Amino acid sequence: MDDNLKKIFPFVKPYKFHVIWNVIYNILYALFSTISMLTLFPMLEVLFKKAKVISKYPIYTGFADIGSYVKQLLFYYISDLTKVNGPQYALLLAVALVIFTFLFKNLFNYLASYHLMHLKNGVLADLRIKMFDKIIDLPIPFYSEKRKGDVMARMLGDINEVQNSFFSILELVVKEPLTIVFAIIAMFNISIKLTLFVFIFIPISGYIISKIGKNLKAKSINLQYESGFLISLVDESLGGLKVVKSYNAERSFKNRFNDSVSRLLKLSNSIGNKNNLASPMSEFMGIVTIAVLLWYGGNLVLVEKTLDGSLFLVYMLLAYNILTPAKSISKASYAVKSGMAAAQRVFEVLEVENEITDKPDAIVKESFEKNITIENINFRYEEENVLKNFSIEVPKGKTVALVGQSGSGKSTIANLLTRFYDVQEGSIKIDGIDIKDMTMNSLRHLMGLVTQDSILFNDTIKNNLLIGKIGATDEEIIDALKVANAYEFVKDLPKGINTNIGDAGGKLSGGQKQRLSIARAVLKNPPIMILDEATSALDTESEKLVQVALENMMQNRTSIVIAHRLSTIQKADKIVVMKKGEIVEQGTHAELLALNGTYSNLVTLQSFEQ
Repeated sequence: MDDNLKKIFPFVKPYKFHVIWNVIYNILYALFSTISMLTLFPMLEVLFKKAKVISKYPIYTGFADIGSYVKQLLFYYISDLTKVNGPQYALLLAVALVIFTFLFKNLFNYLASYHLMHLKNGVLADLRIKMFDKIIDLPIPFYSEKRKGDVMARMLGDINEVQNSFFSILELVVKEPLTIVFAIIAMFNISIKLTLFVFIFIPISGYIISKIGKNLKAKSINLQYESGFLISLVDESLGGLKVVKSYNAERSFKNRFNDSVSRLLKLSNSIGNKNNLASPMSEFMGIVTIAVLLWYGGNLVLVEKTLDGSLFLVYMLLAYNILTPAKSISKASYAVKSGMAAAQRVFEVLEVENEITDKPDAIVKESFEKNITIENINFRYEEENVLKNFSIEVPKGKTVALVGQSGSGKSTIANLLTRFYDVQEGSIKIDGIDIKDMTMNSLRHLMGLVTQDSILFNDTIKNNLLIGKIGATDEEIIDALKVANAYEFVKDLPKGINTNIGDAGGKLSGGQKQRLSIARAVLKNPPIMILDEATSALDTESEKLVQVALENMMQNRTSIVIAHRLSTIQKADKIVVMKKGEIVEQGTHAELLALNGTYSNLVTLQSFEQ
């Protein structure tokens, strides 16, 4: 059994009721599919005036002879109706029997489909929830290696493929095979010779169809990976559209997209050709079998006279009735291979081990009392250390600024404090407790983060701020906006705090977006604030407004400020100067200037006015 099939079972388990009823109704459908063909025999007998005359009510002798008993009982009623009311009433009975058996066949088909629909939709919903939970829970490092578009393709396209294709397996193992089995049993009862003849062609057909489907799963996996790449390309192109246009790079991006579409087209055509060939090939093989049966069976009827003509017609209908499920089996087997490939990509994400998790005995830290200590940290993203033997202490209520050139490891400190990444050597402690010994929820509850990139969502200002404090009142939101120096522009918007700000806050300026990010942190009201180059992307006027907002926010709070612009950290209680992951200087603004070292050089470079 395929491993991916085993992995689907836990998702199917809550819907076992629907699975059981689907199987039951599929069995009944298969049974009535054969019975509906057999009921044509008495109708043909009446039409050709060859119906057996049975005047005595048949006696039931046991389940083994139930077929003979039902047949005699039917002809008894036909004989009785013909004798009393004429052949037209006997024909009416035969036609009514055909109608009722076909009615039940299609009713059971509908009920089987009804339960399969609930199973497929239920598993789809559960898989989506599980997948989204996983992609939200996975740590930041996972997404530094994966394309967002590929994750989206797995979340949307692959899970849909599992729903559309994977559950064809229920038809593959129950509905269609049983339809064939019941038909063959009936065919054996009509003529053993003819049915043995059929068995010569079934293995040949199966072998040819299996050869056509070779390598289908591998190609399906490649197709889905290419779909993920295509979605990534669209996502990145739209996200960086200003850069694409300003550098006249439209042609380059179009070429990359066209190349991906070409690869996708080639794979889709290859898979489509195999899928399209399966059905006509299985039908052609079936028709060849039917043609041979017509020749051989015709001889039994016309020459040897060992088979009744009406029975031969019913036999041929049963033989032809095998073709539809045979085609469905070949199509379903191809669909299952595509479903397996899609399931493999879904489970690749679901089975990723999250290396940044809470310890089983992690404590809930509800308050911040004394200090943050970073002790002898060594950290690397790949091979070379980004931080080397790094140690600082941040007392409660103080502001510590980290400055240095790009690549000196400043932002890495923010990533480690919030446990977006885990330290490899050394420790980070809050009030003497290692942050790895706390629950991540309680750790992050103590912290507010304002990053260089103002991360806002396509929603109202109010809902963007409520992320900071779910259930906050409008008054609390307005107060936070005032502290962040943002209410001055929010109150002038058409709908105030209920104004939609567009995709990623696209309707606002950079300074306005950053002040909303600060307002969100203010609303959260955490004891520790981490500012990761919060003003570096702003113009001078916006920077002044944001700087006032930051100063308002940092009052009576413990703050760690990562700054590129030195004008923003003059009032810090301690400034830590970093170079290539190490501390080279630390002290107040005045003390560092007096040293006339690295910090003084940075100030001079930025034309800092004392």
